[in-house]
Amino acid sequence: MTYTTQMDAARKGIITKEMEYVAAHEKMPVDKLRDLVAQGKVAIPANKNHHSLTPYGIGEGLRTKINVNLGISKDCCNVEVELEKVRRAIELKAEAIMDLSSYGKTEEFRRRLVEMSPAMIGTVPIYDAVGFYDKELQDISAQEFLDVVEKHARDGVDFMTIHAGLNRGTAQRFRNNPRLTNIVSRGGSLLYAWMELNDKENPFYEYYDQVLEICAQYDVTISLGDACRPGSIADSTDPSQIEELITLGELTKRAWEKNVQVMIEGPGHMALNEIAANMLLEKKLCHGAPFYVLGPLVTDVAPGYDHITSAIGGAIAAANGADFLCYVTPAEHLRLPTLEDMKEGIIASRIAAHAADIAKGIPGARDWDNAMSQARQQLDWETMFSLAIDEEKARRYRAESKPENEDTCTMCGKMCAVRNMNKVLKGEDVNILRD
Repeated sequence: MTYTTQMDAARKGIITKEMEYVAAHEKMPVDKLRDLVAQGKVAIPANKNHHSLTPYGIGEGLRTKINVNLGISKDCCNVEVELEKVRRAIELKAEAIMDLSSYGKTEEFRRRLVEMSPAMIGTVPIYDAVGFYDKELQDISAQEFLDVVEKHARDGVDFMTIHAGLNRGTAQRFRNNPRLTNIVSRGGSLLYAWMELNDKENPFYEYYDQVLEICAQYDVTISLGDACRPGSIADSTDPSQIEELITLGELTKRAWEKNVQVMIEGPGHMALNEIAANMLLEKKLCHGAPFYVLGPLVTDVAPGYDHITSAIGGAIAAANGADFLCYVTPAEHLRLPTLEDMKEGIIASRIAAHAADIAKGIPGARDWDNAMSQARQQLDWETMFSLAIDEEKARRYRAESKPENEDTCTMCGKMCAVRNMNKVLKGEDVNILRD
C-alpha cells in the first residue's frame, strides 16, 4: 500500500520507518503514535528528499523539542560561518534548524544544510523571495511566491512557515485595533506590506490549496505562521492575535483534509499570567495540532538576556501544552547571534524543554534528574559532569576554582552538607576544622 505523507500512511494503518524510530525514541507504543499522527496531534516532519534526516515527532505525549534559527543576511552573509553554527547546533542536540536566510547564496546554504543535517530543517519561503527574484517586494507575483515554496520543498525542507492566516479580514482587525508594536513578524510584515501595496489578498491564503498540493507531494509539514504574534506584552492576547488563531484553526482542518501535517506557531511576548490560557486556546481552536512557540518572552526590558526571559516563558508554555520551542539568544532584538550566543540560547531552551517534560510526566524525563541527584549524593564528580546539560561548562567551572579537599567544592569546603551527612550517617566524625 502506497502513501503520500506520514499522515496519509497513519490514516491507512501503515506504520512507517519514521514512526517506528520516533516511537522507540519516545518510549511510546508505535500503534499509539500512529493514531496520534492520523489525528494530527503529532507531526513527524520528514521531507522525502531529506536523506540525512533523523526523524523526530512533535506533539502530544512526546518530549518537547527545540528549534535553532540560523541563516545569512545582507549584513552577515558568510555561508561558512553559518554552517559552523549548524555543526555546533547539532552537537548541542537541537532537533530542528530553521534557515532564515534572506540574502545572497540562499540556495547554496539551504542545500548544504539539508545535505549535512540530521536535524529537521525549516524555512520561511517569503524571506527568500526578494533575494531569489532580485525584485522589490511589490513586484513579486503570487505565482512567484508559490514557486519559491515548491523550490524549498524540492530541496528537502521538512517544514515551512507559511503566514496564511493574515488575510484581508485579519488585516482589517489589526487596523481596527491599534497595537503598541504593530506587526513584528518579519514574514507577516512583508505580506501585510505586499497586500497593501498591491491591494490584493495574501497569496498564501488565496492559493492555499496549491500550497497544500506542494506540501503533500514532498511531505512537507506546514507550520502555520503567526503573523500577528505580539511583539510586546502590551499586545498579547489581543483581537489581531485571536482573529488570526481562529483562521489558523480553519486552515488546519483544510490541510488535514489533504493529509498534510500541520504545526501552529504562537507568541511572542506575553506576561506570565496569560501563557497557560493561550496554550489552551491554541489547542482548542486548532484542534490539538502541535504548538510551536517563540518564547514566550515574559518581559520586554531585558535586551542581552532574552534567552532567560524566553526560557522562563517557554518552560511555562510547554508545561501547559506547547510542543516545540524556538530558541531565543542573548542577541535577540540586537544583532545576528554569534556562535556563543547560539550556544547560550540552545542551552536555555533545552533547560526549559526538559523542565516542562518533567511537569508533563513524559516517560523517562525524571530519570536524568534522579541520576544526577544520586551522583551528587555520592559526590561523584565525573558522573555529574557526564550528566550535565553543558558538560564543558561544568568541568571548566570546577577546574577554575579547585578545592582543598577533592570531595568538596570551594563554595562550602568541609561544611558541605552532602559530605557531612554522608559521614554522620556512616557513624564517622565530621571534622570540619581539623584534618
